[in-house]
Amino acid sequence: MLNQNQTPLLDALKANATRPHAPFYTPGHKLGKGISQPLADLFGKAVFRADLTELADLDNLFSPQGVIQQAQQLAAEAFGASQTWFLVNGSTCGIEAAILATCGTGDKIILPRNVHSSAIAGLILSGAIPIFLNPEYDPVLDIAHSITPNAVQSALQQHPDAKAVLVVYPTYYGVCGDLSAIANITHQYNIPLLVDEAHGAHFTFHPKLPTPALVAGADLTVQSIHKVLGAMTQASMLHIQGNRIDCDRISKALQLVQSTSPSYLLLASLDAARQQMALHGKMLMSRTLQLANEARTKINQIPGLSVLQILSPPYQGGLGGSPGFVALDKTRLTVTVSGLGLTGFEADEILDEKLGVTAEFASLQHLTFIISLGNTPTDIEQLVQGFTTLAKEYHRSNLTVKNQVWLNLERTLDYALQLSPREAFFAVSEILPLTQTNKRICAEIVCPYPPGIPVLMPGEVITKSVLEYLQQIQAMGGFISGCNDISFKSLKVVK
Repeated sequence: MLNQNQTPLLDALKANATRPHAPFYTPGHKLGKGISQPLADLFGKAVFRADLTELADLDNLFSPQGVIQQAQQLAAEAFGASQTWFLVNGSTCGIEAAILATCGTGDKIILPRNVHSSAIAGLILSGAIPIFLNPEYDPVLDIAHSITPNAVQSALQQHPDAKAVLVVYPTYYGVCGDLSAIANITHQYNIPLLVDEAHGAHFTFHPKLPTPALVAGADLTVQSIHKVLGAMTQASMLHIQGNRIDCDRISKALQLVQSTSPSYLLLASLDAARQQMALHGKMLMSRTLQLANEARTKINQIPGLSVLQILSPPYQGGLGGSPGFVALDKTRLTVTVSGLGLTGFEADEILDEKLGVTAEFASLQHLTFIISLGNTPTDIEQLVQGFTTLAKEYHRSNLTVKNQVWLNLERTLDYALQLSPREAFFAVSEILPLTQTNKRICAEIVCPYPPGIPVLMPGEVITKSVLEYLQQIQAMGGFISGCNDISFKSLKVVK
């Protein structure tokens, strides 16, 4: 057992930031002495003294042998991994590296259609061929959950030459599928299970949270320590266990997608966040769960509102209890506002601009909130009061039939991959008006919010139904990201 009280990287950074010396190395502001005054006024100068480079005492992220190696070993033990890598380019680079380390050009990887755009980037970088599975879908709430074990089993039977399976666990809504069953099926083919656990870094530290991915049998998991724990934005970790993944390939892949000038502020925040959770994680998560349960109970009692929850089988729409929804992270709060006659976008705007409550994200029917160790009882009071006021003062007639019909449009979309994402991304392309793109091959990622899932990606055939769906999202108040034309009047296609 290692001494989890230690913070080797943080201690070394503090020692180097405070020792008297003349700095003739990067960064150019030289311990904050050259920083602009407005920036110093905002952050204070102390933080810039710690904005250091890879000095001898601070180790090297790509070849760690000192304090970074010690900090990563402590993190591996705390999170239950055999080896851990610190990430300064967010979970995005971890997902990219996971795919690069397990798949080469032409190799197949099985993954859900509602993956994060970082997985699409991994496909483009690696040249891997995606075998997409549709996640289980709740037509009542218009929410995509997890892929199911049966879907993975069927895909592997059809594609036994696949090199890996990738799963999102939990989803943005906090929904967890049956990861243990998926791991068992995947390992029958002796291939690794990769997990995008960006929103589940806290699972390790409390028994009332969903099972951590590594405990469920994942071979590799990527966690955004900044999303729900106490690290700085962009600070993440990649963990592995077992022998199905080559550690050297992970290290080399990370060298391709991480900065060669890593921020020691981010690295030290990972060391400190690990220590915090290793020593006090259960207490912090107990308090967080208590706050979340209070919010969930009180908001659920407000007329016109309902909260996403999980009940026992048989499955009931919107209530969980299915192969794609076996557990729920109760620190993630999704509130359905359509009963107030408001869209999620309208409710989000009112809460943010008039009631002082800011959600993580909005969709057509819902608002989703992250309740974490940094929230306070006062935050929860303000959240509940905001919804109370919203229900009393902004309630109107129900959403129109037109809106309700739109909710199920995604289920009818046809996806057909004509080229690999890499081939399409690097192909000669042209930009055409939407009216001229039907049946053409897409050359860019098109990701609508809602639901935040890439509807088109490089290599897929553009269809009339997809275009209509995207235009409808835009008309209902969503927006389109990822593509060259943010107004979504044109698309980049393979020439």
